[in-house]
Amino acid sequence: MPFLPTTATAPFCPSEVKGSITIDAGAPRWQKLKRFFGPGLLVAIGYMDPGNWATDIQAGSQFGYSLLWVVAFSSLAAIFLQMLAARLGLVAGKDLAQASYDRYGRFGRIVQWVTAEVSIIACDIAEVLGCALAFKLLLGVPLAWGIVLTALDTVIVLGLQGKGVRQIEAIVLGLIATMAFCFVAQVAITPPDWHAVVGGLVPGDPGHDRKDAIVLALGIVGATIMPHNLYLHSSVVQTRHVVGGARGLVRDTLALVRIDTCVSLFVAMLVNAAILVVAGAAFHATGQHNVTDIEQAYKLITPIAGGAAALLFGIALLASGQSSTLTGTIAGQVIMDGFLHTKIPCYQRRLITRGLALVPALIGVLWLGDGSVGQLLVWSQVLLSLQLPFAMWPLIRSVSDRNTMGEHTIGRGMQVAAWALFVVITGTNLLLITGVAG
Repeated sequence: MPFLPTTATAPFCPSEVKGSITIDAGAPRWQKLKRFFGPGLLVAIGYMDPGNWATDIQAGSQFGYSLLWVVAFSSLAAIFLQMLAARLGLVAGKDLAQASYDRYGRFGRIVQWVTAEVSIIACDIAEVLGCALAFKLLLGVPLAWGIVLTALDTVIVLGLQGKGVRQIEAIVLGLIATMAFCFVAQVAITPPDWHAVVGGLVPGDPGHDRKDAIVLALGIVGATIMPHNLYLHSSVVQTRHVVGGARGLVRDTLALVRIDTCVSLFVAMLVNAAILVVAGAAFHATGQHNVTDIEQAYKLITPIAGGAAALLFGIALLASGQSSTLTGTIAGQVIMDGFLHTKIPCYQRRLITRGLALVPALIGVLWLGDGSVGQLLVWSQVLLSLQLPFAMWPLIRSVSDRNTMGEHTIGRGMQVAAWALFVVITGTNLLLITGVAG
């Protein structure tokens, strides 16, 4: 595309800072972990966006803790897929977009590029609605004006130009820590029935409204596993370069990837579980079984748990809504670079994505009213869920291909597990669409 520039500002295009963080293979293990830790954080924050809030709050208020096992299952599935994506990046030296570009023809590339871009826009719609809601709850800003104000996060992107990869990861860590602290505090303020919480980790009969339980369970899965995160992880992991070793170097590096991914996404799982647990303790246990959106939850939590809990709720929502400012921009650069071999300055990328997300969010709120936010969030997650198979298919094929991965292709057992997960998630999409449409 000759009308677009071919340069971008690091660190928003990870290919420009590939191998910039070196790790001595002979260093003590804790030092290697300290240097390596970070790519998982950039991925993890995408698993705590307002779309997750919407499904977790509704599940907790309507069914208590009985769908907690779905949060655990979807989080474990996400960890598995993210490790495959990171494996591709480290071993092949290509991100998922680049590997797909090499594997498929023009039509296949265009289809995957379009679906990947749609997933980023769908995710950004959820972030726009989350930030706008946070502005309304914390500052009293009308929802429509709050949506418009979210465009100002491009200024944040401009301010981060030229910052190093580690600085970006530190900012993301701060956002994750803010959300984690807020929900740990809320769990302490509104203590749940821990025996029932543990029981919720075991699949069982929800007892009533089984159709609603199935739809919500599928919604949690769709909201948890983000397709563009697979592109993101396969790229940002390449910013690490282990040097000074020979034998077993790749396996040692893959071990560091597993620790980074598992720890980061385990924290994300705990935050999502905490959202559901707080909703179960604050709403379901007090007879409020029909809390269907975030604003309603905020208003109800104040008299039940106090103003401090409500304030923490709003702050965590604002942090959650800002997550795509960084990771969405980076993922967009990865996808555009890999599929189109084109780069644009990060602030331009941010303006394009946010502009495309603002339009449906603003039209939806102005046309359907403030009460439509919950519905809009659900539909944004439906879009994300629909895109996931388009990212999973090339990922599984790539990591199973000896020409791409050499001796580090995934084993037969992992291939079976990956394809089984693909079938489950694709089937889940059909059930989710049926549930939402019906």
